[in-house]
Amino acid sequence: MGLLDKVLRKKPFDPEEWRRKLLATGRITDGVIIDTYVDGDGAEVAMYSYTLNGVDFESSAVLTRDQQNNPVNYAPGAKVTVRYDPRNQGNSVIE
Repeated sequence: MGLLDKVLRKKPFDPEEWRRKLLATGRITDGVIIDTYVDGDGAEVAMYSYTLNGVDFESSAVLTRDQQNNPVNYAPGAKVTVRYDPRNQGNSVIE
């Protein structure tokens, strides 16, 4: 591998680092939980929607342990706080 390959190589994607960055620097909007389910790996996933500048977004997120400990806050129909990347508004996490 040459020097140029080492410089241009992308870092591996770390979902926890991405989540921490959005929670720290992302803009805030309101969202609504659409549904929750348990995926094939046993992780609880929440599907949610939010609207920015007249555009509706739908996304999903694996719930953290703290979020799983508060099931009422992430039940379908519950209002949640969404943090999103202003440069790419489709990138978001729920608090």
